Amino acid sequence: MRRALVIAIAACLSASLPGCASYKPAPISPAENARSLENRSLDNPRLRHFIAVELGGESKADPAPSWNLSTLTLAAIYYHPDIEIAHAKLAVAQAGIVTARQHPNPPFSLANVFGTAAVATAAPPAGVAAITIGPVIDFLIETFGKREKRTAQAQHLADAARWDLATAGWQVRGRVRTALLDLWAAQQRLVLSRRQLAMQDELLGLLEERFAVGEASSVDVMLARVGKTQITLAIRGLEQSEAVARAQLATALGIPVRALGGTGLSLAAFNHPPPLPASVDTGQLRQEALTKRTDVQASLQQYEAAQSALQLQTANQFPNVIVSPGYNYDFGINKYMLGLGVDSLPIFHQNQGPIAQALGRRQQAAASLDALQAHIIGQIDQAAAAYRAATRSVATGDALLADDQRRGAMIERQFQAGQVDRVALVTTRLDVAATELARLDAVARQRQAIGDLEDALQQPLFDPGHWPSVAGQTAELEHTKGSP
Repeated sequence: MRRALVIAIAACLSASLPGCASYKPAPISPAENARSLENRSLDNPRLRHFIAVELGGESKADPAPSWNLSTLTLAAIYYHPDIEIAHAKLAVAQAGIVTARQHPNPPFSLANVFGTAAVATAAPPAGVAAITIGPVIDFLIETFGKREKRTAQAQHLADAARWDLATAGWQVRGRVRTALLDLWAAQQRLVLSRRQLAMQDELLGLLEERFAVGEASSVDVMLARVGKTQITLAIRGLEQSEAVARAQLATALGIPVRALGGTGLSLAAFNHPPPLPASVDTGQLRQEALTKRTDVQASLQQYEAAQSALQLQTANQFPNVIVSPGYNYDFGINKYMLGLGVDSLPIFHQNQGPIAQALGRRQQAAASLDALQAHIIGQIDQAAAAYRAATRSVATGDALLADDQRRGAMIERQFQAGQVDRVALVTTRLDVAATELARLDAVARQRQAIGDLEDALQQPLFDPGHWPSVAGQTAELEHTKGSP
């Protein structure tokens, strides 16, 4: 009898073992990880496959994409660690749903294991084990929908993490766009400045020739030389700005800057301003930003999670039911038991503290949503004001440039007719070049304001042909990164 009882208990304990998870170590090497990061490039076949799938065309030999704002955004989504972190947080939150849905495992105990026949009032019959043993299992029955409320809280947190992933995608796009815009502006300024330097150098040569024959003063030559020096230094600064913008682009993509070497970048999206509705900051786009931005949706899910947490703590003031079926072998006598109880008695408190904390967290979540929407309003208003001011500056620059170009054309005709000399012609061309540079500054500010509007509205205003759904790319990213 004793041997059979031990075998039965061992069988009960081992029945749960097949479902147990085992620990699998995942060591990480900083050196190998750094080497992998250093070897990233835009020529990665898996990256090209990912971009081809996202753009709607999948073939055995994925063509090299044109590296514009859209494709570089996809490359950043593929590589950037912020996306990987957001994916990991989403996986943690989704695992939280599994945890919340679990029923509590019942405790198992062996009670009253003792003795021999000597402890009994009378000797047991022959063949009867002189032992008392009572295995008991306690089943916890959660009441008032606690499991459902706990699961709802976890589901809302997972939804918030999914929206956070989409927000990370928008932030990645914003950084890529800003770096590309800075690179575009630096390259445009370099083109104009180098042309200006060539004209200034020509003017200096003409004045030096005049000075040599006594037809120009040393002051004129000195001013021309100072102007050349200033333009030369400005070009060096612009070359530095171009290099910094290229490094910022590589950082935004999640690759080393040398991986951009020799890569042709299409910056045509910034050559002309995208068409914007007149009510860009007051119409439907503003309302959609205040209600449908990914961070607004994440904040709403955080609030709903706080609601569910408050409901859970309210339900926790009521005890759970414990059902304890048991069996007792008592010196040959089989006894069957069924115990009923609760896990706690609400005598000293009725869970007021956790309820108050959950209520405070709900108020905090509501305040966070208010603060976020107020921030969005400020973002939109500031970006729209900057856009309108920059657009007026561009219009003024266009008018001034048109005047300078008309004057330049007139001086050109006079030069061809022999009415003015080449110094006057080159000086006029320098005036036009200076106006072009000033206008370009206004254009760059306008494009930056459009980028700020894009961030505030979460609408792809630049290169809007394709915008990926980041939250839906988990499987594709895992497939392309993990496939051999």
